[in-house]
Amino acid sequence: MAERGNLVVGQSGGPTAVINRSVVGIVREALKHSEIDKILGACNGMQGILKEKFIDLRAVSSEDHDRMGDLSGAALGSCRFKPKEEDCEKVFEVFRKHDVRYFFYIGGNDSALAASTVNRIARDRNYELRIFHVPKTIDNDLLVTDHCPGFGSAGRYVALAFLGNDLDNQALPGIKIDIVMGRQAGWLTTTAALGAEREGHGPHLLYFPEYPKSLVQIVADVEAVYRKYGRALVAVSEGIRGPDGRELVQSDAIREEARKMVGDIFVQWLDTFGEVMKTAGVGKPDAFGHIQLSGTGILADFISMVVAAALNPKYGNKLRVRADTLGYAQRSFAGCVSKSDAREAYEVGRRAVRYAMRGDVDGSVVINRLESGDKYRVEYSLARLDDVAAGTKDVPAEFFNKDGNGITDACREYLAPLIGPLAKRVRL
Repeated sequence: MAERGNLVVGQSGGPTAVINRSVVGIVREALKHSEIDKILGACNGMQGILKEKFIDLRAVSSEDHDRMGDLSGAALGSCRFKPKEEDCEKVFEVFRKHDVRYFFYIGGNDSALAASTVNRIARDRNYELRIFHVPKTIDNDLLVTDHCPGFGSAGRYVALAFLGNDLDNQALPGIKIDIVMGRQAGWLTTTAALGAEREGHGPHLLYFPEYPKSLVQIVADVEAVYRKYGRALVAVSEGIRGPDGRELVQSDAIREEARKMVGDIFVQWLDTFGEVMKTAGVGKPDAFGHIQLSGTGILADFISMVVAAALNPKYGNKLRVRADTLGYAQRSFAGCVSKSDAREAYEVGRRAVRYAMRGDVDGSVVINRLESGDKYRVEYSLARLDDVAAGTKDVPAEFFNKDGNGITDACREYLAPLIGPLAKRVRL
């Protein structure tokens, strides 16, 4: 039997184009159940809970719920906060003080870990608190679930951006390098390839954290593509690693390669840029020990300058080499929402409340794919919090081509229903 009490919903980590739909799914379903009294939104996730900063979501009109669901970003505010054991103890005490019996935390695997810790404390205190992790991440790297709400819309943005970049690159041929989000897994970078319909369409090369690459290999790949097509469009995951396994801009192996290929000047530039970032307070590890990768153009600039310096002498210094970092626009781009992503983001929130009403249960809502293609459909189930919090999921090996610089048809089939249809090219 469901326990009578109050409900708290919070958002954590990077915002997405559909994370608010999960909030609306939770609120709309919660309104149907008399066991739930107050429906409270935590301002800025765990940090807001610790400060007892809540929004009364029952007082929000149905029309504003609709508007919130249609907007990207995190309407309740988010946080990048890794709570310690004592923080989780305080969160529990806040919940007990406010008679909170239902907690829904929307986020990635770090959010699942935080939810699991609070859940353990509640059980140790013999306090019935039903905690549910509601999945969200554009990185698509949560364990157990087939895919994550937020990924489809971010992937659609990337796919459309690369379709546009390729058409631009066809019109004014040259070498174009674009950096895509993805620290530990290359899921988002795989979506860059979806606008390519036939041989010769870009992106021609894709690089992933799962496949470390040397600068020598990247330059050789780019030159081979340029010789074949007279142009090259390249997608690079921000978390790409050098031969020593370290992130490219921090890799000693990459620095040594750059020194041998094009001289000390580029390594000196990289070091100088790093010092400037430190002075400005940029690039420091966050609460989770992650070095900032998006938000600067250093990786795009470094790769493009090395490619230009290495290849230009061979082509009479006439190569047109450009680079961009897609950056934070990928996360919450308004007006670029995948229909399946929007539907599933709402549904994981709604299902979480339904699970909570079944009894003394907790867990993480997961999406299980039943069919792909035109018959795409999914079902939902519940996984253990600890299983989701245990780590991250790489892109499987069968989704990469044999050289690790492109994707397979199996990957395209997986991605297509998540991203949705793209504009078709015209042949003149």
